[in-house]
Amino acid sequence: MHYGFCILNWHMYYFYIFRCNDSSLYCGSTKNLANREKIHNSGKGSKYIRAHGGGEIVYTEKLSSVSKALKREAEVKRWKRTKKLELVASVV
Repeated sequence: MHYGFCILNWHMYYFYIFRCNDSSLYCGSTKNLANREKIHNSGKGSKYIRAHGGGEIVYTEKLSSVSKALKREAEVKRWKRTKKLELVASVV
């Protein structure tokens, strides 16, 4: 039976790095990257991004569960800025 959506992506979660307009970095997780970026840029997302003027998602990782996404977010949040920038640069 086909329901018109991709079963493989139905339960995908994402870890992301968002570069704010002032070049600061924000780490987060979500089920919907496009929607999350719109929310951040509308001023309705995190207080941090609102204070730093919006921006764009510059790095993403697909993960199979919300738990894995949150663990990855917590891990990368502990990193120094230089290591986060190396991760972002690794996908260019």
